[in-house]
Amino acid sequence: VLLVTVGVLEILQGISAISKDDVTVVGPEYAYQFDLTSWGWIHLVLGVLVTAVGIMLFTGATWARVGAIIFCSLSILANFLWLPHSPWWSITIIALDVFVIWAVATWNPDVI
Repeated sequence: VLLVTVGVLEILQGISAISKDDVTVVGPEYAYQFDLTSWGWIHLVLGVLVTAVGIMLFTGATWARVGAIIFCSLSILANFLWLPHSPWWSITIIALDVFVIWAVATWNPDVI
């Protein structure tokens, strides 16, 4: 459930950046500069992938556990690079991603 939530939040973040919403802060230039629309598409695509993997986890697909770890790691990287634009939102998503990675990596289906 939390993975799907992270995916939906990434989608909303992407839509906000694509629409050049006032919520997104455009600050000084930094080393990893993309324009706001590019960042929006990155977050939107990543959000769709994370949501899809989260839904597949509900079905019990074994590959979805590996996919969840990979896509959450990519989400951590994207949000780290997004920090200058929206620091609190990025930190929140990074924390949720870390929790999802921990939960998926330590889950044991044999233990109830």
